[in-house]
Amino acid sequence: MPTSKPLIEPAAAAEHADIQSALRTLETGSNGIAAISAALRGTLGPAFTAATTLIRQAKGRAILTGLGKSGHVARKIAATLASTGTPAFFVHAAEAGHGDLGMITPDDVIIALSWSGEQPEMKNLVNYSKRFAIPMIAVTSNAASSLGQAARIVLELPKVREACPHNLAPTTSTLMQAAVGDALAIALLEGRGFTALEFANFHPGGKLGAMLKHISDLMRSGDAVPLKPLGTVMTEALVEMSAKGLGCVIITDAGGHVVGIITDGDLRRKMRPDLMTSLVDDIMTASPRTVRSDALASEALEILNSAKITTLIVTDANKPVGILHMHDLLRAGVA
Repeated sequence: MPTSKPLIEPAAAAEHADIQSALRTLETGSNGIAAISAALRGTLGPAFTAATTLIRQAKGRAILTGLGKSGHVARKIAATLASTGTPAFFVHAAEAGHGDLGMITPDDVIIALSWSGEQPEMKNLVNYSKRFAIPMIAVTSNAASSLGQAARIVLELPKVREACPHNLAPTTSTLMQAAVGDALAIALLEGRGFTALEFANFHPGGKLGAMLKHISDLMRSGDAVPLKPLGTVMTEALVEMSAKGLGCVIITDAGGHVVGIITDGDLRRKMRPDLMTSLVDDIMTASPRTVRSDALASEALEILNSAKITTLIVTDANKPVGILHMHDLLRAGVA
């Protein structure tokens, strides 16, 4: 079946107006991120530290709020915070005045996003924050705005041009808001020592959930593990390899500790007339790669890929308790 040709040849595409527009947009967005980095090294730094401290010390949750595009970004930040160990949810700024204020408690911290800081729909939420002494963090480009004046802490973002040629459609500004949200989430994550195992509790589904499974959930154990002791003749080892169907056999010493492994590759590399009568001691690869049963599947995948192997021995105190093949990770959706 003939393959379709691109509508525009690569050489011409580089000069195409759409490509040039995309490049300008990305460059403008990059300038916005660079401006935040510069600000964090200056006046924005102390405010950012104060914000993370306030959120970390709160007994309640982080309440994200905003309107329009800022509202969409606030919803995303709430999801990122919640998934990384900071309890958070989104409250629409306009809906807050129609009963949703009841979702917010004095133990919470409000994080309000508004580029201009002058949205009238925020008024009810701002007044509620003042009335019940609920601390508010404003993420805005205008610290002197109504929102900025009402907030306990202001994360004032540098004023930059939108990627929109009319400087109207929120583009660079929303990218900067999202970047600050990610920065807050990761700073909080690292500050509390949030581990991958804790992360797994919030992400049981999909490929990410599979990556966060423990190896003990995926490994083969018991009679499925191909094992032979030192001193075994290769003919017996080959029978064990064939019976277990993993293309390898684990070699143990008298105390049951792993000392080596024989794989299909070892057989090819050491093929010789007396191979069948040789001892496994002479054919095995010593000190094979191992992994703990309580490690994550993502760690096993990294070892397999970096070492360019297909099988890992799962050990406890250097004794084999299981074996993990790349196919096991594929079936689980990890690889």
